Amino acid sequence: MSAPTNAKVHLHMHVSDLAKSREFYQKFLGADPVKVKANYAKFLPDWAPVNLALSGGGSAREGTVNHVGVQVDAVDTVMAHLARVKAAGLPVREEMGVDCCHANQDKFWVRDPDGVEWEVYHLNYDLEGDEDAPKIKSVTFPMTKGNTCCAS
Repeated sequence: MSAPTNAKVHLHMHVSDLAKSREFYQKFLGADPVKVKANYAKFLPDWAPVNLALSGGGSAREGTVNHVGVQVDAVDTVMAHLARVKAAGLPVREEMGVDCCHANQDKFWVRDPDGVEWEVYHLNYDLEGDEDAPKIKSVTFPMTKGNTCCAS
């Protein structure tokens, strides 16, 4: 049975400051929330298969979520969203041609007000079983301490 083409991953996050988080996600996702209620905002961006709900009154719980990501169809798509997010004024960390999570990827990262990191990435090629694949040097612009990538 195949999944419907309009399937979206649902994430519900408790945030410490709903106004700050709502502003961040409007800039990052490039869309206004589709629903706003007292202590609640919901986003359904056209470009990402995500249904993101935010509820206020939470606290930053570092370590609860390692990171969240959106895999896109092409490097050009990564670059288009990178340009949009930069134009919105969000700090980004760029990683192009980086080996991460057993694959080579072009990506960028943003961090929300509670410290949750989001990556937008394109998987260039799988590293396992592909020793002849071209190796591309990583260029990283630090935004935060540490590396969110899984051990590869």
